[in-house]
Amino acid sequence: MLFPLVTLAGLGGLLGGCASQPDSHLVSAPPPPAPTASVPQVVAANPPAVVVAPAVPAGYVVMQAPPAPPPPEAIPPRPSSQHVWLAGYWTWRNSRYEWMAGRWELPPHSGATWISPRWAPEGGSYRFFEGYWK
Repeated sequence: MLFPLVTLAGLGGLLGGCASQPDSHLVSAPPPPAPTASVPQVVAANPPAVVVAPAVPAGYVVMQAPPAPPPPEAIPPRPSSQHVWLAGYWTWRNSRYEWMAGRWELPPHSGATWISPRWAPEGGSYRFFEGYWK
């Protein structure tokens, strides 16, 4: 007689579940997408101003006199009739003089003249003036 009680209890549970109505939900649109993490963009409120350095005298000053020029350089063959030979010169790098070898170069325009770099005495020191095309 135990079997009919279990069956009746199971049937009662089944019927009991059918007797109640489930909560209904009306879905009219899919859910919104999950929020994505955005990278904040930093915008400067006041952009930095352009700073223009004041004009400085040409070249730089060294306390030591430049060395004597080395023996004349062996000039390689001229690449073309337009090339101009720029002779070597002493420059100042890493707290010492360094020789910059001569080279062939094309002038920036027809009729341009090369003004060689030079050292000039200045009150017990020496000022270097860069070479340039004129």
